[in-house]
Amino acid sequence: MKPIQVGLLGIGTVGSGTFNVLQRNQEEIRRRAGRGIEIAMVADLDTTRAKQVVGDAAQVVGDARAIIANPDIDVVVELIGGYGIAKALVLEAIAAGKHVVTANKALLAVHGSEIFKAAADKGVIVAYEAAVAGGIPIIKALREGLTANQIQWVAGIINGTTNFILSEMRDKGLDFDVVLKEAQRLGYAEADPTFDIEGVDAAHKATLMSAIAFGIPVQFDKAYVEGITKLAGADIKYAEQLGYRIKLLGITKRTDKGIELRVHPSLVPSKRLIANVEGAMNAVVVNGDAVGTTLYYGKGAGSEPTASAVIADLVDIARLHGADPAHSVPPLAFQSSTLGAAGKELPVLPMAEVVTSYYLRIRVADEAGVLAKITTLLANAGISIDAVLQREADEVGGEGSTQTDLIILTHDTREGDMDKALAEIQGLPTVLAPITRIRKEELN
Repeated sequence: MKPIQVGLLGIGTVGSGTFNVLQRNQEEIRRRAGRGIEIAMVADLDTTRAKQVVGDAAQVVGDARAIIANPDIDVVVELIGGYGIAKALVLEAIAAGKHVVTANKALLAVHGSEIFKAAADKGVIVAYEAAVAGGIPIIKALREGLTANQIQWVAGIINGTTNFILSEMRDKGLDFDVVLKEAQRLGYAEADPTFDIEGVDAAHKATLMSAIAFGIPVQFDKAYVEGITKLAGADIKYAEQLGYRIKLLGITKRTDKGIELRVHPSLVPSKRLIANVEGAMNAVVVNGDAVGTTLYYGKGAGSEPTASAVIADLVDIARLHGADPAHSVPPLAFQSSTLGAAGKELPVLPMAEVVTSYYLRIRVADEAGVLAKITTLLANAGISIDAVLQREADEVGGEGSTQTDLIILTHDTREGDMDKALAEIQGLPTVLAPITRIRKEELN
């Protein structure tokens, strides 16, 4: 059987990894796919570098549209990234009747609905395993392996940069700014790390997982996004003392009122497996009604781990190439005719309606009656306290200090109620600094 012909748009880190793994494991992949998979063309603005990677094994061009226009190309692999030219090229490839494989989570999180509809109308596949959690096959698990389940919630460490920073803060007792510079020096963080440290990258990925898990359209604009830039070393230390670790989690959850879709730092019990995921590794926990809780762990980025996911998509397409498009797995797991059918009943909830528990760190004057005033305001808001930890003033501000930290853990409460209570507490004259609030996820 004639090998599937692939055109590669971009041969940077992931593109070169895809080419190298395909070359190295060619025979193994052919046996699994039932036919060969060949990269016939590569498009990259730096044609000299591209030729150094592929040699004589593929035609190198400087114009991506030359690949799309080639009638012999069956699959276009988009590894350019971003929202701009990548979107235009993906839609053009679909219009030309070519299947598409992409690692571009930002593109799909923002424009996925348009792209998936175009693919369905044209009868081609858009596959994107590499867009979430690198080499971890979480998209396949949600779309196929767990298809018998009603998914209850998904929670993941899905950004390696932030997980590396938080691990270093905990291990070395350093504040965020210091560790970020070290992460940049080591290559774990980009020169402009905004998308990572502000939670945007994780929110792109959480948006895709939410759509697959609950059969709703991709709705990145409705995600709550909070990064790790305001975390202090003191919070990492206090959380550890209370039996928790702080992780940046992407969370999506089914509730009676709707779907939660949020990314933010979270206290996770240190006994949970996901709390012990360190460095730049990724992990995703999925809870389904039939299977219970499952954990998926591995490298979330890098040349060959991400290439592994790209090639897995190519193998799926090779197996289905020429088959009735209706027999392929839908991009978002649910048939397009029913996608969003539950959307009216299950909207994405605003953050004020989310119910969770909290860690509060409140810098206060070290004097009598302060704790009583704060607990009274919480009680008046209907917020129940789980635990209170008061630090010695000398420990917080040095010998002779007149201020201290109150650490309060709460039971579950509605975020809107917590917002109002914290506004009142912040207004107390004995509260001396902005209150630190971190959500707590038990992940039972």
